[in-house]
Amino acid sequence: QVQLVESGGGLVQPGGSLRLSCAASGIIFSINNMGWYRQAPGKERELVAGITSGGSTDYADSVKGRFTISRDNAKDTVYLQMNSLKPEDTAVYYCAARTDYGLGKEPYEYNYWGQGTQVTVSS
Repeated sequence: QVQLVESGGGLVQPGGSLRLSCAASGIIFSINNMGWYRQAPGKERELVAGITSGGSTDYADSVKGRFTISRDNAKDTVYLQMNSLKPEDTAVYYCAARTDYGLGKEPYEYNYWGQGTQVTVSS
């Protein structure tokens, strides 16, 4: 089993920044790829960014150039740096871990999930 704990969410003004963290524990060696998803009220959960064990990344078009995903394997932690935040970025952000190789796109492709952290962008 793998446990994921997110932190770093909160309230920020438009144009501001936040950094989310996701600390993994448990059977870490089984994890190959990590992702950040978000879900706004009334909307489906969507992939924001993903990162492979080798460091390859992928981003949703809506966040390219503003968000950066990274991982610190020594700390078993994945980060999501979010800059130039917009009100439409408001959502619950979830960390997810995938044991299969390759970046997953759909939520069902990820095996483990964190509890989520709220990000609210508002003036």
